[in-house]
Amino acid sequence: MKPIFLAALLTATPLAAFADQALHIHDAYARSANPVTGAAFMTIENSGDVDCHLQDVSSGIAARTELHTHREEDGVMKMVHVEEGFVVPAGGTLMLARGGDHVMFLGLENSLADGDKVEISLDFGDCGIQTVEAVVDNERKPAMGHGMHGKHAQMEAGMPQSDH
Repeated sequence: MKPIFLAALLTATPLAAFADQALHIHDAYARSANPVTGAAFMTIENSGDVDCHLQDVSSGIAARTELHTHREEDGVMKMVHVEEGFVVPAGGTLMLARGGDHVMFLGLENSLADGDKVEISLDFGDCGIQTVEAVVDNERKPAMGHGMHGKHAQMEAGMPQSDH
């Protein structure tokens, strides 16, 4: 039985190590629309040949750090927690961008000032855990095709928000 366990361990370990090396995170930045909430955005590229599942995030700057997206419900855009996370497809890219999928900070310990650095841990399950440092840039404009990150409290309350 021991040789089978050892073979399984040796087979699984390189996969996780390879997947970790196959994930490349670019252009990470954070911003805050108000003193209690903030968000982080980045591009995650998977140059490997297996899908990687971003299943959880954490950061020491807020009471809660979650994966969020925007969904339309009854003609109103709402921001929602995505408990199942996001898939970074093999050979593909996941954009965490304003107006779409993103990392959400709820209950900030301190306000996010331009130039501050935020450490975020990204848990990709079998593909490993990566830590990224996002620089706070509250003045950055959204990329083309994405709305601006507006007032999270209004979104959660279901109030229309055109700049999100």
